[in-house]
Amino acid sequence: MSRLVPELICSNIQASLAFYRLLGFKIRYERPQERFAYLERGGADLMLEQPLSRDRLYPRAELDYPYGRGINLTVEVDDVDQIHTTLLAAGYEMWLPLEERWYERTVDAVGVRQFAVQDPDGYLLRISQHLGTRPR
Repeated sequence: MSRLVPELICSNIQASLAFYRLLGFKIRYERPQERFAYLERGGADLMLEQPLSRDRLYPRAELDYPYGRGINLTVEVDDVDQIHTTLLAAGYEMWLPLEERWYERTVDAVGVRQFAVQDPDGYLLRISQHLGTRPR
């Protein structure tokens, strides 16, 4: 079995933890002395780290906001409207407004209800709820 678990460098782990808790992530385990936390939410896992130094896996280039340019991470959920409402109430700006979208594939189309938001360090997250499939 293979799994992809992103590890996101953050500038303030407490601010990042507060944001990801709004998304429904729970701490699976953490090492506070290393400013590290492993989070999970219904099969979606990610790691957060606020580096203590610039050794080991720290990027070679300077980190400038927004972090993670060129990628967006999709988190599949079953409560997209609730999460959207929670983030708006907390003052987060939506990068992509809440929408219903159908993406064509070879023989069918898959539907999602989704929005995108940036975390405190600018990582772009697409929060997506599966709506089903339909013929193309």
